[in-house]
Amino acid sequence: MKHEVNPEITKSEQEWKAQLGPERYHILREAGTEAPFSGSLLQVTGDGTYLCGACGQALFTAGSKFESHCGWPSFTHPQEQENVRLLDDYSSGTHRTEVRCKRCDSHLGHVFDDGPGPRGTRYCINSASLDFRPSQQG
Repeated sequence: MKHEVNPEITKSEQEWKAQLGPERYHILREAGTEAPFSGSLLQVTGDGTYLCGACGQALFTAGSKFESHCGWPSFTHPQEQENVRLLDDYSSGTHRTEVRCKRCDSHLGHVFDDGPGPRGTRYCINSASLDFRPSQQG
């Protein structure tokens, strides 16, 4: 029997509302977006890991974060590709690729193909959809 390290998390919408509060619920569970340049993690530059704000799944490392000047924290790639799901999104009238946490299916943001480096991707992620865990200094 295979042991699953990060099993999928399912909760009722009432449980998510109680856990997350109004702003985070709107972004994470209703695919909302925070205002550009308003997020608490936009200017964070320390070493550490960015976690899903709903379930705590590790999603991005500080080493993949870069300043894109788009108004939201941007990353070149996820810590582990299997920790995110990419979905087609036509909600804005054009095609975008939505990024969701694979563990709890929460909306994180979108990925675009205009990023730096060899991957060329920019994961544009809402601050309210993330928690930051600084690296332990030893």
